[in-house]
Amino acid sequence: MADSQVLGDGTMTSEIYFDNNATTRVMPEVFEAMAPYYAELYGNPSSIHRFGNQVSEHLGQARVQVASLIGAADPVEVIFTSCGTEGDNAAIRGLLEMRPEKRQIITTQVEHPAILGLCQHLEKKGYRVTWLGVDQDGMLDLDELREALTNETALVSIMFANNETGVIFPIEQIGVIVKSRGAPFQVDAVQAAGKLPIDVKNSPVDLMTLSAHKFHGPKGVGALYVRRGLTFPPFIIGGHQERSRRAGTENVAGIVGMGKAAELALKNQKYDSVKIRALRDQLQDSLLEACPSARVNGDKVKRLPNTLNISFRYLEGESILVLLDQHGICASTGSACTAGSSEPSHVLRAMRTPADWLQGAVRFSLGRFNTEDEVRFINEKMPSIVKRLEGLSALGKLAAQERKTPGSDIPAASQQGGRL
Repeated sequence: MADSQVLGDGTMTSEIYFDNNATTRVMPEVFEAMAPYYAELYGNPSSIHRFGNQVSEHLGQARVQVASLIGAADPVEVIFTSCGTEGDNAAIRGLLEMRPEKRQIITTQVEHPAILGLCQHLEKKGYRVTWLGVDQDGMLDLDELREALTNETALVSIMFANNETGVIFPIEQIGVIVKSRGAPFQVDAVQAAGKLPIDVKNSPVDLMTLSAHKFHGPKGVGALYVRRGLTFPPFIIGGHQERSRRAGTENVAGIVGMGKAAELALKNQKYDSVKIRALRDQLQDSLLEACPSARVNGDKVKRLPNTLNISFRYLEGESILVLLDQHGICASTGSACTAGSSEPSHVLRAMRTPADWLQGAVRFSLGRFNTEDEVRFINEKMPSIVKRLEGLSALGKLAAQERKTPGSDIPAASQQGGRL
């Protein structure tokens, strides 16, 4: 994708990509690092000849790079996978296999579908899942976690940062509580890795999942951190790859690309965070000022620097996306893994978001390549999009009229629903 540029007539020369929580553009350095492993260094890293050993050495280098990104004590704690979802499945199923007498799983109502779907499946298999709630800012009640832990707890799985709202959970505090009861602690850090400092060596986290394409690496490759000393069975059984913890010939080019992306993410993390946060805040402030029907979803401080989840009262998020797309603007209504569902976001429902705003959520997630010109372009287009949709919606017309008529009071639809 070429860099976007504003033309004299106010149009853009290419897509304005603000959907970086769904996936990111591969860095040129990453693409360059991967290329030799398709045509030149194509040996199997498990082979005993020098050609294979040469490739194996490069896998080892990538393992060191990924371990450095999360502050692991030893690169052998990193197992390469195909994606974050595989890592989550491997972590949870592996822990359950090692603790068959324990039948309780603790997680949250706002997890990614990778965890949500698996835990719902395990409920049907007889496991008892405790679903921790969140408040209206998307934050956990740690006392609820303390009360939920029992001698039957097989594991606790809680995400580092929410993929829809960007809300960051206090992983260190959570881990201390979990470890005080002797339970393993697994963390889905797919959205946090590369955006936030992570130091698993000095944390209470036992297992952590990552995905390369969330921090400008390639799709189809991820990693699972397993703390050294933790007994962990293989999820995929077969060969001896990944120290017999994940069978199957490694995706060499993808792993090398992930390693390079991890190296760049660690190097640029502080600079990127400051730059991207400033652009996100500029976008947020302008939208709130120009669109009185808008509100931000999630804690405004404890969230990822790149994420803005904003709702527009009485409107449909998908309708907003369609009109944004006509201007070449790419955003989303939530997780890419639930795209196509007509159901309101399970994250916003868990936060008890008022029904007036529930369907009108749009997620803008910024990345390394976004610019101030792109932010200005979105801010120029959004007010007219909102006004147009309000004109087509009966409730939207009421909202517009409410703003024009001092003292008018439309009954809030938020009173219709309870906690889900």
